[in-house]
Amino acid sequence: MADLSAFPITAKWPPKDASVLQLYSTPTPNGVKVSIMLEEIGLPYEPHFINIGADETWGPEYLALNPNGKIPAIIDPDGPGGKPLGLFESGAILLYLAEKTGKLLPSDPAKRYETIQWVMFQMGGLGPMFGQLGFFHKFAGKDFEDKRPRDRYAKESHRLIRVIESRLEGRDWIMGDEYTIADISMIGWVRNLIGFYGAGELVAYDELKRVPQWLERALARPAVQRGLDIPKRPA
Repeated sequence: MADLSAFPITAKWPPKDASVLQLYSTPTPNGVKVSIMLEEIGLPYEPHFINIGADETWGPEYLALNPNGKIPAIIDPDGPGGKPLGLFESGAILLYLAEKTGKLLPSDPAKRYETIQWVMFQMGGLGPMFGQLGFFHKFAGKDFEDKRPRDRYAKESHRLIRVIESRLEGRDWIMGDEYTIADISMIGWVRNLIGFYGAGELVAYDELKRVPQWLERALARPAVQRGLDIPKRPA
């Protein structure tokens, strides 16, 4: 069995089986990217719920794995060369798992980079903008008298979701017939935008046709359904 004692996080969240991948996460749009991916590829793993509301990512054990203090993060006991590897940033983890297993990332070099560009689009655009819109529309920002910040993020989110709408013309998935990590990176964010954030009206989601159909296809996948609820929140 792999020795993960060099990772301080394992002292706070001890693994039950140190031979399988350890996931440290919360079922947020960023967190579920990795749990969905793990469910899709069938790689054995052990999830650990990280209570971001209790600032658990800012403790020394978690920061030793991810100095940026965000979820998700992983430890793969069977990393490159058979050595344990700790990794953070959801996009990097998606790429790592795809390359490790040879799944959900095209092998053709051109298509591979095309897929990666859409993951980067989500990381640099969709996630940050949808997240800010969620803050200013649903959370503390909703009480700000000045609505210009909310409207700024609503306008940009309106534009970004139409980039996806355009991309999906004649395609079932971001890369066409092939479901990939590009889709996985976006599922939780689009779902949250119109669900938990309640911002569908602000981005005129009802005007769209292809994105809702794409989201419905994605949410019908059993692995997606499971991954959206991992790690389970304490009762």
